[in-house]
Amino acid sequence: MERSVDSLLSLYRPENPLEKASTIPSPWYFDPRIARLENERVFAHTWQVAGRLDQVREKGQYFTVELGDEPIVVVRGEDGVLRAFYNVCRHHAAAVVTEVQGCAKQFRCPYHGWTYGNDGTLKGMVEFEGVCDFDRTKNGLVPIAVDTWENFVFVNLDGSAVSLKDFLANVPDLVAPLRLTEKLKFLDRRVYTLNCNWKVYVDNYLDGGYHVPHAHKGLSSVIEYTSYTIENFDRACLQSSPLSSDSGSETSVANTRLGRAFYLWLYPNFMINAYEGVMDTNLVLPLAVDKCAVVFDYYFGDTSAAAEERNRQSIRVSEVVQDEDMAICDAVQRGLASRAYLAGRLSVRREAGEHLFHRLLHADLTRGTQQTGNAAAD
Repeated sequence: MERSVDSLLSLYRPENPLEKASTIPSPWYFDPRIARLENERVFAHTWQVAGRLDQVREKGQYFTVELGDEPIVVVRGEDGVLRAFYNVCRHHAAAVVTEVQGCAKQFRCPYHGWTYGNDGTLKGMVEFEGVCDFDRTKNGLVPIAVDTWENFVFVNLDGSAVSLKDFLANVPDLVAPLRLTEKLKFLDRRVYTLNCNWKVYVDNYLDGGYHVPHAHKGLSSVIEYTSYTIENFDRACLQSSPLSSDSGSETSVANTRLGRAFYLWLYPNFMINAYEGVMDTNLVLPLAVDKCAVVFDYYFGDTSAAAEERNRQSIRVSEVVQDEDMAICDAVQRGLASRAYLAGRLSVRREAGEHLFHRLLHADLTRGTQQTGNAAAD
């Protein structure tokens, strides 16, 4: 007999301290009802990274993105104001903006030619004479909350959400010493598709380096594993480690991973990985219960022609690590479906970040079912 969603949520015990805690149960990783609940109560109610500020610095610049099932366009208006809208025509729901990014003073829907300003106002409708009781001012593109921090553009679909500043809490203070905007410039992007639930990737990221000596031989050759630290905050986890190299270190890794590793996760699905003069960000996007995309944006302190080969070498190092993680995560997804597994215990030394993630997720999902139940009762 199929378990109810409430019974699946009750399998997890968020009140257990780390030393007594287990992971969230395996059905959470492949039950489509959990996936729908996450889409409704997690991704639609948290601030989500949609793109980069450098994509929309000038008037008219825009980019499009999908958040869950929602198409979105972010644009810098002619008045200089940054705005975000549902990329849905108010006539018959076609996508108004079809390009990934560009620059435009207005958007013309390719379906029936309705035209919108880049401030979202409806400018014109083709062959719409004689329509009664139609208010053009109330039929512009539907706005979405948008804000920025560092070079990141965030959107939030929840009209009553806390501000981005409150959501980030002390994350800006943690990142400030890196001087990201001042010292680093975007160079390139990679998108990977994994055959696993999005939470598998986040779990792997948050295991406190537990898997690094076993799965990432190259990275392990420079990370001082015994000095690895994990610190939890309200909705974030900072993992950090000194880096050093010797004759046993892989040359490409030693050349591009210097200083101190800085690995910051922001609930639910955004990561910043910084070293000396090098950074990549990871955005994990669910595609299905057993599939996700991970968007890597690469930043460097020196993007000149003279630094090109070193920067490419750094990206290749990242690609090797990602290939190793993909193999792990795909294998974990297969194992989660086994009747031999329901949940596993957590390492007190290493997996505090994963414990935080699971408790935050449980709180959001439980709140979602409670609100749904209350609405039904009303």
